[in-house]
Amino acid sequence: MRVKSIIPAATALILLSASCDEKEQTPIDRLLVVERHNVQNTAVDSLSSLSVGNGRFSFTADITGLQTFPGSYAGGIPLGTMAEWAWHSDPNPGNYSLADVYRSYDVHGRTVEYVHQFRAADGPVKWGATEWLRANPHKIHLGVIGLHILMSNGSEASINDIEDPHQVLDLTGGILQSTFSVEGKKVKVTTVCHPGQDIVSAAVESDLLKEDRLAVKIIFPHAVGLWSGFDFGSPEGHETILRKGEKGVAVFERLQDNDRYFLTLNHGGGEVKELKEHFYLVSPDTGSTSLKISCLFTKSDPGSVPPDFTSVSEASVKSWEDFWMSGGAVDFSGCTDPRAKELERRIVLSRYLTRIQCSGSLPPAETGLTYNSWFGKFHLEMHWWHAVHFALWQKADILENQMGYYEDIIGNARQTAAHQGYRGVRWPKMTDPEGRESPSGVGTYLIWQQPHPIFFAELLYLNAADRKAVLDKYSKLVFETADFMASYAWRDSTGRYILGPVLIPAQESLNRETTINPVFEIVYWHWGLKTAIEWKRRMGEKPDPLWTDVYRNLAELPVMDGLYLCSEDTRDSYTNPRYMSDHPIVSGIKGVMPDTRLVDDRILGNSLDTILKKWNWRSTWGWDFPMLAMAAASIGREEQAVDFLLMDAPKNRYLANGHNYQDARLALYLPGNGGLLTAVAKMCVEGNFPHNGKWNVRWENLNEYVR
Repeated sequence: MRVKSIIPAATALILLSASCDEKEQTPIDRLLVVERHNVQNTAVDSLSSLSVGNGRFSFTADITGLQTFPGSYAGGIPLGTMAEWAWHSDPNPGNYSLADVYRSYDVHGRTVEYVHQFRAADGPVKWGATEWLRANPHKIHLGVIGLHILMSNGSEASINDIEDPHQVLDLTGGILQSTFSVEGKKVKVTTVCHPGQDIVSAAVESDLLKEDRLAVKIIFPHAVGLWSGFDFGSPEGHETILRKGEKGVAVFERLQDNDRYFLTLNHGGGEVKELKEHFYLVSPDTGSTSLKISCLFTKSDPGSVPPDFTSVSEASVKSWEDFWMSGGAVDFSGCTDPRAKELERRIVLSRYLTRIQCSGSLPPAETGLTYNSWFGKFHLEMHWWHAVHFALWQKADILENQMGYYEDIIGNARQTAAHQGYRGVRWPKMTDPEGRESPSGVGTYLIWQQPHPIFFAELLYLNAADRKAVLDKYSKLVFETADFMASYAWRDSTGRYILGPVLIPAQESLNRETTINPVFEIVYWHWGLKTAIEWKRRMGEKPDPLWTDVYRNLAELPVMDGLYLCSEDTRDSYTNPRYMSDHPIVSGIKGVMPDTRLVDDRILGNSLDTILKKWNWRSTWGWDFPMLAMAAASIGREEQAVDFLLMDAPKNRYLANGHNYQDARLALYLPGNGGLLTAVAKMCVEGNFPHNGKWNVRWENLNEYVR
């Protein structure tokens, strides 16, 4: 059950600048800031596909405004139609369960079992169970909605036949306008998504329609446990049932194994016909030069007609105007640093993308609702990077809604902790709507996602109008999380509490069987337990004695030669290439983490300088750059913070559509977008943009960070 937001929808207007000039200023022209970053495409580019969506459902289009040429975009940002509720599970051939993939370790004298990713050499049961449990359930592509275009000779048009394309994504209304020509005949397509229902709607205008050379095609793929989430080559593996209702309405029922969903089509008239199995054409009335469709995707038969294109468009415009005109805003037009315009572009597009991809009731996948990464499952250590910015930009209702997921899976998390001999709840890493862990050689050994619910709850508490309501609502999550954290720490012979082994820290290049006291996790454990203790006091209760004991006696941060080490056992942190790769998580101990007074600013500064010189930047990830920026800002290095935020590095590239490109496998990476928004909000509120006269950053209605 979801509870109505306890964060006020409107707050007092705050107008400040990064130069700490607190005098009254003219309000930011919010829509103007957004409009100047509308996305335009004038050429076919597989990395420039554009999406419309509502946070729970997203539709990604090619240069035609629909999904006309999915094969041409498969190697870039694919053309997905995805919803957070749309999952499929293949039949379980061996009745596999997590017990089939347990791997045992001796942890301080007792046996602890982890859900492990086994290989083929480990035997057919462990290998089969690993493969099935990792791939199931998987999110699915609900269906291709594109244009079926015929050339004058009767052949089907290819993407090379698209002439004079011009496409604009109007961010202020969530409207995608696309025009192009085929053999000199102009086509105009307008594409929108309903803010409250999982509907993509389109209006197509062209003389080609009355010539029977243009129609809308709907193709249903076979759901598979691949990163793509779909396969067009197995028609026998699924079923499509077409039911035509009243004039202008058709219902498609989709069946595969034990799963089903529906597409209800409002096409206003004309004809829907099956061209071949799972492939349908939608045409207008004879002689018409326009066709308007609304496609509603649902888990069960809705029994109602979707609103028409005009209604969907009006709802989209109103919803987006409400979004941009409320909450936080930042304006860089007064800045003279040549990088400021690009930073503002990244911010605006990141706000658009995170709203349409990451604002549902479940934590999102790294690739959101565009295509599957890790089978569409979400990684809870990444939830921090996906969600914290919503609260900072005064969209805390989104974070609150996703907090319900932790309440829903708390039973599974308790079972995991109990099975391993710990108190409280151990949150999964790579998981699904049910909260089941996935086999991994890395993920199940991570611990840095454990304090996240405490961080989220504290952030909501600090910025709530009714703080008592926040305490009452989230105390169970906070306290059971702290129970695990305290029981996970081990008291060694010196009387201090240590973390590990067995664990893999946020810097995943470290060894799970030797890692002890990774620096970031030590700081997060310290802050998390301190905050849980404070929550007990706020509620008039006594803190758990074990929490207090662990908090007071937690191991100190490992230091050598004036530098923070990755972990206590990695004495060669800055000379071994293995430890100069992946996430430079040492930088997260201050900035991402509030000031715990464990961190020496001088040592952190030395560590940042060494990271800058020695790190393997090709091995980083998109959220590393906001993390480094927040670290530099936290020790008074404002110019270095901006340098990190806009660093010219392979994984810090932002495409024309705003997506944070990583590599061919991850052509988009939403934790980078979320991290950017978190860093910018924090730097604005704390006055951390450079005071060199070049960064006159104006901002409104941004919330404070946790302390």
